[in-house]
Amino acid sequence: MRLLLGLAKAIDALSERVGRIIAWLALLVALLSAGNALMRYGFSYSSNAYLEAQWYMFSLIFLLGGAYALKKNAHVRIDLVYGRLSQRTQAWIDLLGTLLFLIPMALGVLYLAWPWAMTSLAVRETSPDAGGLPRWPIKLALLLGFALLALQGLSELIKRIAFLVGVYALAEEKGRGVE
Repeated sequence: MRLLLGLAKAIDALSERVGRIIAWLALLVALLSAGNALMRYGFSYSSNAYLEAQWYMFSLIFLLGGAYALKKNAHVRIDLVYGRLSQRTQAWIDLLGTLLFLIPMALGVLYLAWPWAMTSLAVRETSPDAGGLPRWPIKLALLLGFALLALQGLSELIKRIAFLVGVYALAEEKGRGVE
């Protein structure tokens, strides 16, 4: 179990690192959005590349930030019910939800998106819009995002099992549910 908890800790560190980097995209997307609006309405200039860059950054926030949100227990759930349950019951709900829904869904998306993303990469797909950006990098980001989400799901699964067998303590952290 110690080895698995070490793996969970390494996955947590990866999700934390990626999440902290991705968080800066929120600022960049806001600046780019404001710049796009200023250029369009102030100078009657528009660029498909700038618009697509804005969409891509926004997509990256969600795709690559999903694992970080899972690690921080920031995903939406019905806290009205969940928050009133014991830590042990919460751990069981998290374990079953991760095993039955999160990991199968993430692996299913990876399975289905792999050929789509690889075809896009192989042909170096670009936007059909004039002056648009390459499309293949954002399609590869979809694979990366769901791979990170599946890994973080594995980490959460390991921690819940370790808690349930009594070798790991789930901690309350800064208003957060479980660690």
